[in-house]
Amino acid sequence: MKKIISIVILTLVIVGGLVLSFAQFKKSPVARRDIKTEVSKKSKQRPLSAEERKAELKKWEASPDGIQFNQWKSSPAGQKVFAAEAKIMPSIKNFTAMEAVVTSLSLPEGSRLGFGVMVQIEGEDFILSFGIEQPGKNSLNLQREFDLLRTLKVNDKISLKSKNVSHAPKYAYPIISGDYVEKEGEIMYKRTPRKGGC
Repeated sequence: MKKIISIVILTLVIVGGLVLSFAQFKKSPVARRDIKTEVSKKSKQRPLSAEERKAELKKWEASPDGIQFNQWKSSPAGQKVFAAEAKIMPSIKNFTAMEAVVTSLSLPEGSRLGFGVMVQIEGEDFILSFGIEQPGKNSLNLQREFDLLRTLKVNDKISLKSKNVSHAPKYAYPIISGDYVEKEGEIMYKRTPRKGGC
């Protein structure tokens, strides 16, 4: 019985020693440097040249997703989306205010764009998307990120600014990324810049 206990204790000591030495290896500067070098080599991929980008685009256009997208783009539904985008593109490029009317407090069924509302700008319908609310935002003033936006009602007139408009065959409307919203001079929402971003 003493031999079995001795063997078990000896095994535990050996395994414990191996685990401890492996943990020390992971903490060593040499090991960290090797890991960082590997990661930095992977992240330093050179950007594609114009020719390579064209080749990748042609490859994608020949794929089932690319064929489906191009069919949608040339369809009446796709052309309607692109025409609506063209109307607001100068405001998007210059980040200038656009006057809008809230037409619905919910997004189209099945959308996966986070929180948003439907708006009308210059007679065209758009999805105004703010994304997914981040927990802990504005924790000092006990206000959640989208609280003021949730007070909007149908037919409210708002002024908005955005740096991006996008589209997808899944949606019958262009998608505006909400960066700034104002109602009757009150700021309802202002996107917080990402840390480390531009």
